[in-house]
Amino acid sequence: MKMQERIREGAVGAILFDAAVSPQVDDDWFSPAYWRAQGGLHVQSGGRGGVSVIATPAGECVLRHYRRGGLVAALMGDRYLWTGADRTRCFEEFRLLARIAELGLPGPRAVAARYVRRGPFYTADLITGRIADADTLAARLAAGRLDAGLAEEVGALVARFHREGIWHADLNAHNVLVAPGGLYLLDFDRGRLRRPAESWRQANLLRLRRSLLKLGAASEGEARFEETLWQPLVYRYERTLAA
Repeated sequence: MKMQERIREGAVGAILFDAAVSPQVDDDWFSPAYWRAQGGLHVQSGGRGGVSVIATPAGECVLRHYRRGGLVAALMGDRYLWTGADRTRCFEEFRLLARIAELGLPGPRAVAARYVRRGPFYTADLITGRIADADTLAARLAAGRLDAGLAEEVGALVARFHREGIWHADLNAHNVLVAPGGLYLLDFDRGRLRRPAESWRQANLLRLRRSLLKLGAASEGEARFEETLWQPLVYRYERTLAA
């Protein structure tokens, strides 16, 4: 289904949405309280992202409120400096997801994005289609279900995105989903299209490697990790990239 991008402007912000998914989206869609009142709030979690799973007329979706991380979070919280609608975090991620879909790559479907102006700042939200019956790669690792075969699939997944010049700003085991229909990459906040280059591709892979090590993938020793997980991942990555 080809995306039909629409923008609905309001007094203090705007909503960007895919009319092919839903012909109309309003501010209520971005309110967990609204979905709770409708009986459509299935899961809500805190943390940096403020993520909710909601049952919408367009199907089950994930609503994410953008929040800053690190030291700046104490000062700015969920506020970002306004530099124009097209440069808001939510609009940029929405349009990158649209490009990912055009390329036939496995990412979540962009449903709607919203920013709200507050003086020189704005807040932002994004709604994407939920990928059903999926585990994160981190969860698979914690359950002892990450083997060489799955590692190869992860390598192929990352290579497909890199081959198209798509750079993921936070490539880690929590942002790789393993679903019955295949693997997906999630959370393209700050991601972008880049010219092909070995430097950023390798840096992206090393970020994923650090994530796996941090989560205990080398519990039996780093040599074992290299042999059973990392080498298969890189082998399939390189073959897919060159295909």
